[in-house]
Amino acid sequence: MTRTTMTDEEQSAIRKISWRLVPFVALMFFINFLDRTAISFAGPNGMTQDLGLTAVQFGLASGIFFIGYILLEVPSNLALHRFGARKWLARIMISWGIVSLLFTWVSSINGLYTLRLLLGIAEAGFFPGAILYLSMWVPARHRSKILSLFYLAQPLTVVFGAPLAASFIEQHGLFGLAGWRVMFLGVSIPAILIGIVALFWLVDTPRQAKWLTADEKNWLTRELDAEHKTKTQTGHQGVRSILGNRRVWMLCLIYFGFIYGLYALAFFLPTIIGGFQQQFGTTFNVMQKGLITGVPYLIAAVVMFFWSRDASRRGCKTWHIAIPAVTGGISVPLALFMDSPFTTIMVIAITASSIFAALPNFWTLPTQFLTGASAAAAIALINTLGNVAGFSAGYITGALHDATSSYTVPMFVVGGFMLLSAVLMLLLNRSRQLEPTSLAQEQLP
Repeated sequence: MTRTTMTDEEQSAIRKISWRLVPFVALMFFINFLDRTAISFAGPNGMTQDLGLTAVQFGLASGIFFIGYILLEVPSNLALHRFGARKWLARIMISWGIVSLLFTWVSSINGLYTLRLLLGIAEAGFFPGAILYLSMWVPARHRSKILSLFYLAQPLTVVFGAPLAASFIEQHGLFGLAGWRVMFLGVSIPAILIGIVALFWLVDTPRQAKWLTADEKNWLTRELDAEHKTKTQTGHQGVRSILGNRRVWMLCLIYFGFIYGLYALAFFLPTIIGGFQQQFGTTFNVMQKGLITGVPYLIAAVVMFFWSRDASRRGCKTWHIAIPAVTGGISVPLALFMDSPFTTIMVIAITASSIFAALPNFWTLPTQFLTGASAAAAIALINTLGNVAGFSAGYITGALHDATSSYTVPMFVVGGFMLLSAVLMLLLNRSRQLEPTSLAQEQLP
């Protein structure tokens, strides 16, 4: 049942959490995604040449990150439960900052592979851990708003991160380092510093928050305890029921398509922009390339905000996810046939907007037909297997580029995966027969 009014304690508590916790955790996510994708800025700005990388080697280096990330994601979340979110999220951030810092002195292809693998291990569990942490602070009816605000950090990472990375690259010669090495140095130090600050800024539970009043603590504790008792009463459905649930596997494939598109753009968009000079005869300096890279993501952030707002108002419908999937699937290869840098970037902006419009709404799907432990297990499985696309996108895109000497075929593959996501969404919507092990509460709209 949806509430139309809120008590004073509820309103003030949610407002304080929105201003105190969400921006800080979003800042951590901003730095997280920037460090993860920093290789995409380094590649076309000297790293590929200095290390002698082919496109397939660059793609493998980009994607190998996800091997350790995927394998350790679930154990990392278990450790978060044991040691507390404050200590564990801070530990993750400091660890990945140290590993990212080592990229400053990488000198070989094998060294690059090793550091990317270690970076994935260090970052493992941050995203689901951050989602879990924020979810532990607010009742279910407020989570959509809180998580959508948190998710804005991802496209804004490129909007502000690309020019920031470019400004570091322009400091070529600082400390005797190449520009791309200065960039790794510059984006790594904030991770270490903010990780240390997180130890003092974050608190594990509302009971420990000195910035909440006694009434606000009591209200939050009462609401969250009531939800916990409800989930406990549903019992432990275990992983077996999830592994046999066709809908969960369909969600894994749907998510795979979106994440494949997300990382294909993140890793190769700067390289595509770097090719504008050869393709169109237009020359841009490093800072201009960084600003151009951010344009599609700025538009995507605006579209995501209003698209998610509409989904919250209407209730998330199938078309809130299927339409972006179709639009993105068509637009991503179309961008390669444009006749100017401006039109190319505008079409890429449509692709980026499609991906980010769908992702926050996608995460409302598992809880539409699963509850309790089954929902938690399903979300972990979907996120883990979906991120296999992070590895696949980098490697396959690079391999196809080397085989064809063009990004045309790779981008058609990206479009194909996104169109597959749209088809699976429609099939999921048409399916009315629930798996015998699922805890269905309602049908997809």
